Order: sequence, then structure tokens, then C-alpha cells
Amino acid sequence: MKWKRILKWTALALLVALFAWFQFAYWSSTNDCGGSIPAGAERMKAIKYCEYGPPEDVLKLEQIAKPVPNDNQVLVRVRAVSLRFYDGGMVQGGIGRLVFGLRKPKNTTPGSDFSGAIEAVGRNVTDFKAGDEVMGVRAGCLAEYICVRSDRAVVSKPRNVSFEQAASIPTALVALQGLRDTGRVKAGQKVLINGASGGVGTFAVQIAKAFGAEVTGVCSTGNLDLVRSIGADHVVDYTKEDYTKSDQRYDVIYDLVDNHSFSERRRILKPGGICVLAGVGGSGMHEETLSRFVGVFSASLRSKFAKEKFIIFGVDINKKDLGVLRDLTESGKVVPAVTKTYPLTETAAAFKYLETGHVRGKIAITVD
Repeated sequence: MKWKRILKWTALALLVALFAWFQFAYWSSTNDCGGSIPAGAERMKAIKYCEYGPPEDVLKLEQIAKPVPNDNQVLVRVRAVSLRFYDGGMVQGGIGRLVFGLRKPKNTTPGSDFSGAIEAVGRNVTDFKAGDEVMGVRAGCLAEYICVRSDRAVVSKPRNVSFEQAASIPTALVALQGLRDTGRVKAGQKVLINGASGGVGTFAVQIAKAFGAEVTGVCSTGNLDLVRSIGADHVVDYTKEDYTKSDQRYDVIYDLVDNHSFSERRRILKPGGICVLAGVGGSGMHEETLSRFVGVFSASLRSKFAKEKFIIFGVDINKKDLGVLRDLTESGKVVPAVTKTYPLTETAAAFKYLETGHVRGKIAITVD
């Protein structure tokens, strides 16, 4: 019939258009590698990667031009950088190419969470001065210096923690917003954190406790003491016990692993409870990663027909919530769990450890 032919040719045209777009996007994907340093420019050290691949092959310590702040920026002397779960995907490529550049990485310096001291300020900057210690989020911060807009994601560093600890705090935006805004955690509620010993999980345990919740942390045998030490009321060793077969019921599950089915997790939620879908089990691509991604979206869709909600959320990187995290840290309610540090010269080793998918607490790279 005529309408079937129309649908057939329309579908074919869409496929051809999609293929053409992909080819254009792939071959036009490029970066700034190979450019020369302008004459007279000051130099600095930075980690660069021009191609996707294993960290030990593609991450290089190079000399590049030192940035100069504009009127609305501050120049930060970076002291430490912490790694997020997606940093491994940025370097390796894989599915991350859809975000970071199809053929080559767009941003050739990795890292986003930093701490350091302000060296200079633009003439319109009034809230910072040279010498101020700060922390924040800025893509491409694995370098000696970065320029950051003073009205964006940068705040004063907590006075009671090291630069390495401060650099790990922006990661906690995922925990703060997931628990406060998505999970709507309140005092007296029961909250379970699946993946409690990881970079986000260690923050999630402490933030849920700061909100007045009764917290159960799920982790492996070797991390039980860590999770207890940061305030969890109860701990579950997943190598010995399946938390979904417990008689306990929770108001909120904050799930960073997604290694259980929709029905298993729904069974232990109280009526009207919320499961915050916050991760798939650490950095890197592993055998189970793709199926867990599918599981996240499947659970979110299925919960639309149930009283208990499984919710995916997006993180909003903003100055106000960084300030909330700073205040929680200065009050002692949150203590960053940095368990491993590397010098800038060993950045590749830090990425290799990140990609194991079993990082304990946070990793920091010192920039000296």
C-alpha cells in the first residue's frame, strides 16, 4: 500500500541522514593537540591526551601555555585534583565518545574537581583575592594553573581539611542532591546506601546521617570498618548477605551499583519509598556495565506504574551547593575519605586504579 511505501522510504532516508551525520561528526571531531606555545607565553605543566586509549599509553605530562585570567576570572594555582567515576571513560573512549568526542577527545586535559590557591584575580572580581584557598569544578584541571569564573562553581576551601581532601568534595554534589532533592531524605527515615565505600558512597553515608537518617551501608568485607567509621548505623557485607532478602524496609535506597532487579529492591522499600538510581558500580567499562545501564532505565520506566519510585537524576554543579558541602565539612559532619594519593607524574597509575571499579573512598592527584 502507498502509506507503507512512504513509511519505508522515510525510514530509509532517516537512516541515511543519521549515517551521514555520524560520519561528519566523527571526521570533524578534533582537538588542539599539535599547536605551538605562543612566543613569550609563560609555561606550565599539564596532563594531556590527544587520542583515546589505555591511560599508560595516552596520558602525557607536557609543557603548555599558562592561562591568563580575563576580567571575570580567577587564576588558580592547582594543588590537588580528585578523580570522578567518568574520568576513566573520558580517556578510554568507548561509549564516552558520544559525549567527549567521537574520533578524538575534545578536551585534552582531564580532571574536573580541584583545590588550590588563587594567584591573581580579574578586575571585575570582588569576592576573591590573591592567596585565597579555594575548591571547585572546572573541566581540564589536571594542570598547574587554571582560570575559573568567580561566579561559577568555585568556593572557599574548608579550613579544616587538606587540599587533597578539599579536591574530593565536589564529588559529593551527587550525594547531596540525590539524597536531598531526589530522595527527599528526612530525619528519622531509614536510608540504605548500596556502594557505601566508594567515592560518592562515603559522602552519601555522611550526608544522610547529617540529615538525621538511620543509615545502612552496603560494601565488601574489607570496607566494613571504613563505612562504620564514617557514621553508618548498620553495615551489610554483600559478599555474605543479600540486602534485598532482609526483613528491613527502607524509606530511601541510594543505589550506586544497580546490581539487583527492580522487584528485589522494590520489595524492601516502604510503601511510597524512593530508590535513587545514582550509578552502575564504579568507573570503567566492565562485563556487567552495559546491562546495569539498561537496568537503570528499565527500573525508572517500570516504577512509573508502581507506588515506589526509581528515579534517575542529573547533577547540577553550582556554587550554592558547593557552599553547603563546605559548611558540612567545616562543621565536622562530613569528612572526605581520601584513601590514596598520587603525584602528577603518576597520573596514569591513578587512572588505572580508578578503572578497576573497586576504589575505596576517593583518589587524589597532587599537583606540586
